[in-house]
Amino acid sequence: MKIHNLPELTYEYSAFEPILSREAFQLHFGKHHQSYVEELNKLIPGTEFEESPLEFIVMKSSGKLFDQAAQHWNHSFYWKSMSPTKVALSKVGSLGSAIDRGFGSQENFKMQFEKLDSSLFGSGWLWLVSSKQGNLSLLLTKDAMNPLRENTTALFACDLWEHSYYVDYRNDRSKYLAEFYKLIDWNFAEKNYRDHILSKTGHHKVYDEYFS
Repeated sequence: MKIHNLPELTYEYSAFEPILSREAFQLHFGKHHQSYVEELNKLIPGTEFEESPLEFIVMKSSGKLFDQAAQHWNHSFYWKSMSPTKVALSKVGSLGSAIDRGFGSQENFKMQFEKLDSSLFGSGWLWLVSSKQGNLSLLLTKDAMNPLRENTTALFACDLWEHSYYVDYRNDRSKYLAEFYKLIDWNFAEKNYRDHILSKTGHHKVYDEYFS
């Protein structure tokens, strides 16, 4: 049976202080994400997904198995969406131009991003996604749902579950979202966008290197 594991981080737990504290990051990664992985590995035996890659399970499963698999996928993508090294959106080329076209300007995009969480009641995720045609939009998904099931390609993800921000921001999710914007890895988002535009084999091929 294929065993699923936490991804390897490329930075320390303290890499995003003071925006995300070491305590918050360690709890989020080492407790919450770990629990999804452990539960996923308990649920898979005896199902048709014993040898399936994570992305296939997210696409094809349902119920509790989907919840655990999707939360593992979502979190793995979330850790990749942040970088301790700041890169300005204006410096990333094709994605920056696409945001200008889709949102009017990069400042308009930032304003929309920081306000969108008010539209989500409860827990979920905020994504920058691209359609098959390369058109960009901000997508809110409830609970564990993600762009794989929405037929769009994720470029970056922001976790809006309470466990992602409560240690540092208590119930102020809007403040957390505004601070998270400073951590977005625009090189990662740009690579996903370029791979998606150039891909001829379908949107999920873009993610193979992150979830192998």
